[in-house]
Amino acid sequence: MTRIHEPEAGPRSKRAAILAAAVDCFGETGFEATKWSTVAERVGIGQTALYHYFESKTHCLLTIMRLELQRSHDRFVEATEGADDPVEALRAGVRAAYDVSEHEVLQMRILQNHMDLLSGARKSKREEAERIAARQLVQVVERDWTNLLVRGMSQGAFPLRDAQLLGASVLGLIVSVWRWYRPSGPTPLSEIGELIEGACVRMIAS
Repeated sequence: MTRIHEPEAGPRSKRAAILAAAVDCFGETGFEATKWSTVAERVGIGQTALYHYFESKTHCLLTIMRLELQRSHDRFVEATEGADDPVEALRAGVRAAYDVSEHEVLQMRILQNHMDLLSGARKSKREEAERIAARQLVQVVERDWTNLLVRGMSQGAFPLRDAQLLGASVLGLIVSVWRWYRPSGPTPLSEIGELIEGACVRMIAS
């Protein structure tokens, strides 16, 4: 799998602050509607300083998407690796997807709204490296869910079905929430998570 070398986070580095400001702007206002200069203003730097860290607004977006995919994968592994019972592993994986901060909600909204960006090659080498790494992480996340279902089927906990298709369906159901969920909405994320968890268990274990 392609690995992106993360720059050293020295005391003067603004990279983390730029990423955080970009997540806020892209998640709240939208990527297209956000001016690159607005991100700079939020961080308190000049617009030209952004290019020391990211060569374009799209480069920053692709980096956010890759980092969110890595975070999601790591969180899934952490939540499920100690669960011997496949049904409990399934529940833990779904719960982990919704055990997030409001900032992470924005990251996932950005990711889901721009998945099409990962389908076509980029002319910029740095953008293309981020795109390839993100695409590979998408495959890793899909493999995570497929492997969980295969294990459950092999142990007799889940009926035998097409694990890859079923895994893609479950993952699609889980991530669809980020397109419409808003923290200020009437339904708390915990309630939505319980609903999706139950739906996933019924879909797979029944």
